[in-house]
Amino acid sequence: MRYYILAGEASGDLHGANLIKALQKVDTNANIKCWGGDLMQDAGAHLVKHYKERAFMGFTEVLMNIRKIFKLISFCKKDIADFKPDVIVFIDNSGFNLRIAKWAKAQGYRTNYYISPQVWASRASRVKAIKRDIDNMFVILPFVKAFYKKYDYDVTFVGHPLIDAIANRTQVNPKKFREANHLSQKPIIALLPGSRKQEITKMLSVMLSVINDFSEYQFVIAGAPSQDFQFYQSFIKGSDVKFISNKTYDLLSVSYAALVTSGTATLETALFKVPQVVCYKGSAISYHIAKRIITLKFISLVNLVMDKEVVTELIQNDFNKKRLKTELQRILDKHERETMFSNYYELEKKLGGKGASEKTAQLIYKALKS
Repeated sequence: MRYYILAGEASGDLHGANLIKALQKVDTNANIKCWGGDLMQDAGAHLVKHYKERAFMGFTEVLMNIRKIFKLISFCKKDIADFKPDVIVFIDNSGFNLRIAKWAKAQGYRTNYYISPQVWASRASRVKAIKRDIDNMFVILPFVKAFYKKYDYDVTFVGHPLIDAIANRTQVNPKKFREANHLSQKPIIALLPGSRKQEITKMLSVMLSVINDFSEYQFVIAGAPSQDFQFYQSFIKGSDVKFISNKTYDLLSVSYAALVTSGTATLETALFKVPQVVCYKGSAISYHIAKRIITLKFISLVNLVMDKEVVTELIQNDFNKKRLKTELQRILDKHERETMFSNYYELEKKLGGKGASEKTAQLIYKALKS
């Protein structure tokens, strides 16, 4: 079968790569083209466009690049038409993917969505278009299935692929990891400032501002695969912070605590059982627009799945040195850590068992054969 898979950021690349590997097991002659990243390409798909070419975050940046975005949409439609896939699989990235889905459905293509757009967070009116344009939706968060049920749309909960990604990773020897990356024996506080330049710029300076208040710990930046070390240098210079690129899972596996930019990384950190403070700051314009359309009481996936505050969220003006120092001190406390660990174990149960990628691949292939 011919598969066309569309992902638009680092997390989509990870989940897309695992889906590609699973599809190749159920369909040994699978012919796969994708929009994604290095992981999807390494998994065996032909990479059409890298997500770095369209990593636009926030309303302002999207508007500034609208001409480029429309050119990419046109190119994508033409490439799909030339490839003639048996199925198109969309992964998150709603702004781009839902536009392609509307066109694809009208053209008669089979459309599947893996990892739902966050319509449960804002603009629920998009559900109408999703019901019209998407044949099968596979969701990875339990509350999302319940959300769609309110709109009479039957979707399939397949479990969360991060459980597999973390379980299947190569185990790290803590001693060798520290030696290889020139780390001391001090407990590690990981800094996860995001993957896009604009979010790293807004997050990292504040994260680094508390370093001198925790001299008994060493701070290590988890460098995103999409950014070069040179970009981080202006933030690091003059400090004792360490930098490790493209080894976030290895770093989390040896970390004592973490400061994490809101997104998939909050869930990854929780699954590694690392106490964390969730941080987020956007441009003033983007924040005030988002505040008016987002209906959720939490922004981190950890709190959303648990439906309570498990991890502290420092958002916009609350994300400052004073608050960050206070919250970091709190998660270093033994009692607070034990409470968070207990909640983390409950979170993992709610996310379902292993095999999300395999279940999704089997369902996609089965529908094609029927």
